Amino acid sequence: MPEFIYYVAASLDGYIATPEGDVNWLSPFESSDQDYGYSKFYESVEATVMGSRTYEQILSFGEWPYPEKSCCVFSQRHLKTKQPEVTLTNKSPKEVVPELEGRNLRRIWLVGGAKLATAFRKEGLITEYIISVMPVILGAGIPLFEPHSMPENLRLVGTESYSDGVIQLRYLRIQ
Repeated sequence: MPEFIYYVAASLDGYIATPEGDVNWLSPFESSDQDYGYSKFYESVEATVMGSRTYEQILSFGEWPYPEKSCCVFSQRHLKTKQPEVTLTNKSPKEVVPELEGRNLRRIWLVGGAKLATAFRKEGLITEYIISVMPVILGAGIPLFEPHSMPENLRLVGTESYSDGVIQLRYLRIQ
C-alpha cells in the first residue's frame, strides 16, 4: 500500500488557513531563504492528492507547481482541469488506493485541506505527518483536521528548528 504523508504548515494554534481559506499569512516564510526541507521532501514523493478547494486555490496562484507529479483531486463537484497529470475522482480515499497502487506509486503527498486529511485519517491511510508549526497565532480558521472522535497514537521521529521560529515535527502512525 502507498504511504500517504500529510505535509503541511500550521499556525501555533493549529490552523492551516484563515476562516476564509486564505494562506497569505505564510508569505513571509515563503520569501525566507529557508527551504524547511521542502526540496528533499518533494523529491521523495511521486504523486499528490488534494481536495477540490485546495486544487482551486493552487490554480489561483498561477503556474501549476507540480507538473512532473501525478495528482489526484477528490471532489463531489464537476471540475475541469487543464493539467494532463491531474485526474479527478469522486471516490473515497480507500477506493482510490488500488488505482494508485496499480500505477506503482509508493509515496504520496496529501496536500493541505482539513476535510480530505480527516477522510484519509478516518480510513487509517496517513502513515506520516510532517507539520511545520509557524510562529503565528491566527485565532480562528481552518484546522489541521476537522473534528473527529477517533484517537490516533503517533511516534515522534524527528524535529527540526529554524532560525525564524519555525519548528517542523515529523510523526509516524503507530500501527
